[in-house]
Amino acid sequence: MAALASMTGYGRASGSLPGIAFVVEIKSVNGRGLDMRMRLAPGLDALESEIRRRIGKAITRGSLTVSASVDREGAAGRVVVNHQALEAALEGLMWLDGRVDAARPSLDGILGLKGVLEQHEALLSADEEEALSAAILAAVDRAVAALVAARAEEGARIAQVLADRIDEIAALAEAAERHPGRSRDTVLARLRQQLAELVEVGTGIAEERLAQEAVLLATKADIREELDRLVVHVAAARQLVVAGGPVGRKLDFLSQEFNREANTLCSKSADVALTAIGLDLKAVIDQLREQIQNIE
Repeated sequence: MAALASMTGYGRASGSLPGIAFVVEIKSVNGRGLDMRMRLAPGLDALESEIRRRIGKAITRGSLTVSASVDREGAAGRVVVNHQALEAALEGLMWLDGRVDAARPSLDGILGLKGVLEQHEALLSADEEEALSAAILAAVDRAVAALVAARAEEGARIAQVLADRIDEIAALAEAAERHPGRSRDTVLARLRQQLAELVEVGTGIAEERLAQEAVLLATKADIREELDRLVVHVAAARQLVVAGGPVGRKLDFLSQEFNREANTLCSKSADVALTAIGLDLKAVIDQLREQIQNIE
């Protein structure tokens, strides 16, 4: 049985090889589908499709930012002179000579000009490149595992909140079921009283016709179907929460169905207390739906 997972989480993993250190980070927030934005260090573009595949095996929904940084400062490299930049600097100095009263620049000063000296990273052999790629992909796996664990931990907290809200919906539906204001006899009695008042003041409408209209209104005011559907939706929602896994879309659909029944209950109700129950239902359903938006 899978647990519910949140779409919010963070995973990080790091590693190193001789002269090279790297870090992989994955941040996840809510999303309608699975969206991955990659920020890979230069030279790692060839790994992007494999990184996407590995993440996609573990996660089905969420907006993810994946970054992989590589620090090769400790690796042996070489410093080279950019001759084009040096020539441009020397030409500029010659042009200034005699125009500006200043001491001639030292060699250190010339070489310190931006772009004159360039740091070139040491090239890795084919075996070293393969080892680096394998190490980074292993770090991706560890970061994904950490992200999945974080999302599961948050999902467990949300699951308890969802269960509490579903219990509240069930309790309110039961309160509406027991409320005397929803019974057909009560509705008919209220309508008969209103009809009697209309007949008393003389509306010109036959009492028999008014009685027929009362029966039709009582039928329209019956919320039996809405209450039955609420019970069915409560059972389905509880089953999804217990089953776990990527059920966010199904729960979101159920929350819409809950809201539809609550709206109909309020529109049909002719009793103030029963309407209040319907409004409480709508409030709890809104809270339920807010939490469902975080579920994978």
